[in-house]
Amino acid sequence: MRIGYDAKRAFCNHRGLGNYSRETIRIVASHFPDAQLDLFTPKIDSSIHFDCPQNATIIQPKSTVFHSLWRTFGITREAEKRQLDLYHGLSHELPYGIEKTKIPTVVTMHDLVFVRHPELYPFIDRKLYETKYLRSCRVADRIIAVSQQTKKDLVDLWRIEDTKIEVVYQGCHPAFSRQVTENEKQSLREKYDLPLTYLLNVGAIEPRKNQLLILKALVAGQIDLPLVIAGRKTDYLGELQEFIAKNRLLNRVIFLPDIDSGDLPALYQSAYLFIYPSQYEGFGIPIVEALQSGVPVIAAKGSCLEESGGPDSRYVSPNSAVELAEQIMILDRNKELRDSMIEKGKSYAQQFSDEAIAAHLMQLYQSLTKH
Repeated sequence: MRIGYDAKRAFCNHRGLGNYSRETIRIVASHFPDAQLDLFTPKIDSSIHFDCPQNATIIQPKSTVFHSLWRTFGITREAEKRQLDLYHGLSHELPYGIEKTKIPTVVTMHDLVFVRHPELYPFIDRKLYETKYLRSCRVADRIIAVSQQTKKDLVDLWRIEDTKIEVVYQGCHPAFSRQVTENEKQSLREKYDLPLTYLLNVGAIEPRKNQLLILKALVAGQIDLPLVIAGRKTDYLGELQEFIAKNRLLNRVIFLPDIDSGDLPALYQSAYLFIYPSQYEGFGIPIVEALQSGVPVIAAKGSCLEESGGPDSRYVSPNSAVELAEQIMILDRNKELRDSMIEKGKSYAQQFSDEAIAAHLMQLYQSLTKH
């Protein structure tokens, strides 16, 4: 089978959409070595470490002028020329005109946060997303939703046919389930000057990720545990720093905006608790990373995070610092409960394994190409 992938995010995005693209390509390439993968990308960011699989070919435009338009309008002709059996848009989009070819198409939809929470996005961005993403959903042969919540949003908000949508969860790199050695943990602490015990949050430092709630919980519960926040900085950092200064938390909160991705498994596995109070997500891969790393999870109610964390993680209102403080204190006092959450969390995370996702993806692909 010859599969084309929209690989722009794999080669140009450090965060969630990039991780999803890289993991999907890696999983399919490693579990189906006889498949030929064509990776379409308008450019390559040299700062992103991504090992192109042996059974994959990188396809780029011949000219660097208008390379972004090539992704939207030029890939279709190239896909026909390469006689693809299937094309998969990994991040919300399909190239224009591909619906007029004989190539079956799949598009992955990660979330409709910009519809659920329009206040978080500029008007022009919302209109652009809606125009491109809704069109892709309408012309695709099948839609992959990364969670039941995203599928529900597609049906409720955009009236997409339920039968057209398949939920296929996002993969998590095996590095997170590999047991990190004590020497590796010690090296991590020395490299970033980290305490022996800490609460952890991983994700972009932005309002939707809601890190301010964790700070408020530390104050509300008079919790002495240090907090490590690892993620890209935005203007929201100023709001957090102002709260930290006013509430005498200066020596208790550590920001790691530029942590090496290779250090993340050790960062997770050295953590005491993982806290993810995001107001809305399409999936929440950091929760799966934490579960596979053997860390108890406290997350927010109200979107898909219960899917990511499973029945044995703890959940709080994304607006209640008191609830969050109570859950932190409960887990801090109960080692038996923490140990139980770790064991059950690792078991729950098996549904996000490479094997499960590879089988689900290929089953979907073959259902479109066997006709």
